[in-house]
This record gives sequence, C-alpha cells and structure tokens, in this order.
Amino acid sequence: MKKTIMLSAMFVGSLMFAQTVGGDKDAHGCIGSAGYTYSQIRKDCVRVFEQKIKLTEVASKGSSTSMAAVIFSKDMKKAEVFIPDTDGESLILTRLGKGKTWKKDGYVLVPFQKNGFQLKKDNVVIYQ
Repeated sequence: MKKTIMLSAMFVGSLMFAQTVGGDKDAHGCIGSAGYTYSQIRKDCVRVFEQKIKLTEVASKGSSTSMAAVIFSKDMKKAEVFIPDTDGESLILTRLGKGKTWKKDGYVLVPFQKNGFQLKKDNVVIYQ
C-alpha cells in the first residue's frame, strides 16, 4: 500500500513539473521549440532555416558560423531579415523608390553576385 501511494505521488509530481512539448508558444502562437518564429511580412509562423534566401555570416566570431534569412513582401518594397543579433526580433528593411536597396537603422540589404544578397551594418558586410 505504501509503495502504491509513493509511486502515485511521484507520478503526479512529475506531471506537475514536466514541461509540455510545444508548450512554448509566443504571443503569435508560434512554437519556438519546433523552430517557428513569427514573420511580420507573412503574418504567420515560419521556420527561418527553411526560407529560400539564406545568408552566411562573413566574419564568424567563434568556431561556428551563424545564418540569416530574408523574406520579401509580395511587392518587394519590404525585406524582413532574421539575424541572431536582434534578440529574436526580425528587422523590417524598406526599399526606397525603384532601387534595389533596402534600409533601416544602419542595416542595408543589397543584391550580390548573380542571385544573392549582402547584408551590411554601418557599411560593413556582415552576411552574404
């Protein structure tokens, strides 16, 4: 009888302290543990690592290299950039006129080579 009560108490206790898988939804309902983050342009949860446009860090600060991803609005006037340096928040860069440059707060996204892009911060290339 004591064994049954003790096992029952341990089971109930473990249920109370167990973290539910997928229980880490953000304010938009995106599940971070499943790799999802909110895209302001798509107004939906996305997986950054599954996006078509990926940029690699130019000067890595350690043994690993980080990645950035870019999502464009349908009209190509805005570019949403996901980089690790922004505490989980994406950057929304805006294209001025008909040019091929998107800017905001020292960040600039420009075409690079045939089908790529470069992201600059204060005129220094940080991702391409």
